[in-house]
Order: sequence, then C-alpha cells, then structure tokens
Amino acid sequence: MRVRARASLIINVSDTRETPSVMPNCAITNVLHTRLHPPGIVSNRTCTTPYSQGSSPKMNTTLPEVEQTTTAPANPLLAVQEVTQKIKQDLRMGREHQQGRINWITTIAMGLFHVGAIAALFFFSWKNLACFFVMYFFAINVGIGMAYHRLLTHRGYRVPKWLEYFVTACGCLALEGGPIFWVATHRVHHQNSDQAGDPHTPHDGTWWAHAGWILSGRALHSETALLGRYAPDLTRDPVHVWLSKYHYVPLVVTGLLQLALGAALDPGHRLVGAIGMLLWGTFLRVTLGLHATWLVNSATHLWGKRRFETKDDSRNNWWVAILTGGEGWHNNHHAHPVSARHGLTWYEFDINYYGIWLLEKLGLAKKVQIAKFDPAAPKPAGAYMD
Repeated sequence: MRVRARASLIINVSDTRETPSVMPNCAITNVLHTRLHPPGIVSNRTCTTPYSQGSSPKMNTTLPEVEQTTTAPANPLLAVQEVTQKIKQDLRMGREHQQGRINWITTIAMGLFHVGAIAALFFFSWKNLACFFVMYFFAINVGIGMAYHRLLTHRGYRVPKWLEYFVTACGCLALEGGPIFWVATHRVHHQNSDQAGDPHTPHDGTWWAHAGWILSGRALHSETALLGRYAPDLTRDPVHVWLSKYHYVPLVVTGLLQLALGAALDPGHRLVGAIGMLLWGTFLRVTLGLHATWLVNSATHLWGKRRFETKDDSRNNWWVAILTGGEGWHNNHHAHPVSARHGLTWYEFDINYYGIWLLEKLGLAKKVQIAKFDPAAPKPAGAYMD
C-alpha cells in the first residue's frame, strides 16, 4: 500500500556519566534516513552533534519533516532502537568479540620495538637519554594526554586549529594509532566501561586489559567510516583524516632526524651515534610509552583508591600518574570525564594539566573546563566552564 508519510524523528540519547561522544547519533540519522527514504527520494536532513560544546553529554539528532511517497514503517520507534543496537554491535569490542584471533602485523611490530628497546640499553649516552625524555614528553604528555585524550576525545578545552594539528601529530609519535582510532576506541571504553563491549577491561583478564586487546582481533586503524560513528567530529576534518591514515609518518620523520642528529653529535663514531639515538629516541621511548598508556587501561582499574563511586572500577593510582603525566588519576577522570584537569587536589601530580594551564596563560587555550566537587561528599558530576 502506498501512502503519503510525514516523518519527524528526534533522537535523544544521554548518559550523564559519560563523555559527549558516547552515542554516534549522526550514524543513526544516516541509517534511519536510508530506511525512511528509499533511493530516488530526495529530502533535506540535518544532523547536529554537540562535540563542539564539550560540556553536555546529551545529544540531539533531528530528522526534519519531509514529505514523500513510500511505505510507512510499522513502528518508527522500533526502527530507532534497532538501528541504535546495530551501531553498538558494529563497534562491539572486548575479548569475547575478538574470536581469539591474533593480529600478526601488530604483534610483530610490537615485538620488534621491544627488541629495539633492549638493544638501546647497550647504547647509553647522556645525549641519547636527553633525546628519550624530550621525545617522551612530546609523545606521551603533549600527544596522548593533552591532545588525544583531553582535547580530541573529551573536548575539555579549545585551541587554535594549527595548534590542535601540531599536538595531534605529537600523539602519532606514540605509535598508538591515528587520532580517529584512538578517540573512537576511548569513547567506546567510556560507554561500556568495565562492562560487555569495553575494549580493555580487566574483567577479561589483566594481560588482556594491558596489551592483549591490542594484539588480538580486527585492526580498525584503516576503518575510518566505522570508527567515524564514534568520532564524526574528526572524520569531518581532512587533516585528522590524513593523520589517521598516515599516522606513522611523524614517527618516521622524527626517526630520520634522530639518525642525523646522533651522527652529527658523535663525529668520531657516526654510525654508533646515529643508531644509539634512534634506539633511545624511538624504540625504547615508544616501548615504555606504550606500557605507560596501557597501565591506565589495566592498573588503574585494578589498584588504587576510589574518591568517587562511579559505575566502573576506575581508581586513582599515583605511580601510573607519574609515568603518564596525570592520566593515572583515573577515578577522578571517569567521574568528571570532560574536565581538563585530572589531579583534583594539590598533591595529585598532573603535568598534562599544567601544560594546558600554560597554554591558557599564553592565550592559546580557551574554555578550559575544570571539575569541582565537595570533598566532604564527593560525587560524580559534570565539569563547569572556568
């Protein structure tokens, strides 16, 4: 039967304990649009996401009124629920969904970097050690903590685009994938934290939470369309798409620069100087940086103190915080995911926030969001605009 159908759907998805990027509403709109508008039917539609707002985890996706000739769906609300569940399943992560497969490319690459890290110990010099710390700071503190995590994933502050692209390139130096993969995976983690579908919950095993989840299952680095359902704000940006596709380029470029610098600084033993600086500035630095980041996924869901009663097992772990520049205050973060500051007291070391604070004082960071809580009765809550 052919009828004239008018469709006006508003999808509201909210979860006050998660990030502004919990539900991929644009994907829902796109699929619903296909269901409600057969090929050949043209209509205007808008899809808005609040990723740029950074303060509210509630999202509205509106499909405006359209008039068409088609077969009316039996129950539009059931269609919404079906599509929502399908999208969740598409990015369902966790051990039970990886079918016991090993990602051999990733496993071999990780193995080679660990071998290089061990070899670096035979090439110690103060110059190489200095290179290690400089590269570690830009990759882990600036790239992962300040850029991938607090800026791109949770939008805890704003910076000019040129600076956003620079710090994102620093994140590529950590060998943790491109920005779209990293952000989408972390947003899935917040949506399903310590539940079915969490990419790296210790409920699936301590080793799985630490590194097993990286070495097993399907590699999603190149699946921009699928990952974009959880990071549509990044897939709309051609620079972030390029950095995601060629995330290895910054690491290769800095590796070549280390070879040249090492040879120049040791004219008597150019080859030894070049190899030593590369091993320390890339192989050892990447390996230790990976384990530091992985400890946030494993150790901070196992050991430490809980200031806030969140619905997951997140904990504040001081020694992981030291290794990562503040990412170890994980219970604070899960309670206040949008907050650019994770160390919420004076004694909670948070060098990544100090970097954001410095950018703010220089006029480069805007809308820095800081969580506030009652020390006498700490409860999970949103951040407020500073």
